[in-house]
Amino acid sequence: MIIKIIVIIAFILIIISLGSALFHLVKSRNQEQSEKTVKALTFRITLSLLLFIFLFITFATGLLKPHGLGVQMHMQKSMATDDRSE
Repeated sequence: MIIKIIVIIAFILIIISLGSALFHLVKSRNQEQSEKTVKALTFRITLSLLLFIFLFITFATGLLKPHGLGVQMHMQKSMATDDRSE
C-alpha cells in the first residue's frame, strides 16, 4: 500500500511540475522566467526517472506485481501452450 501511495504522490508532483513549467513558459517575458521553466522541466524529468527506477526495483524484487489485462492475456497464452505440449 505504501508503494502505491509513493507512486501516486510522484505522479502528482510530476503533473504539478509540468503545470509550473507551462505557467512560466506562457508568462515568459525575460531570462528569469526562462530559467524557471528550465528548472521546472528538469525537476519533472528527474522525478520521472526516479519513479521509473523505483518501479523497476519494486517489480524486480517482487514488492509490486503486475495484475492488469496484459498479465492475464500472458497467463492464458502460457497455459494454452502448456496444454498443447502435454
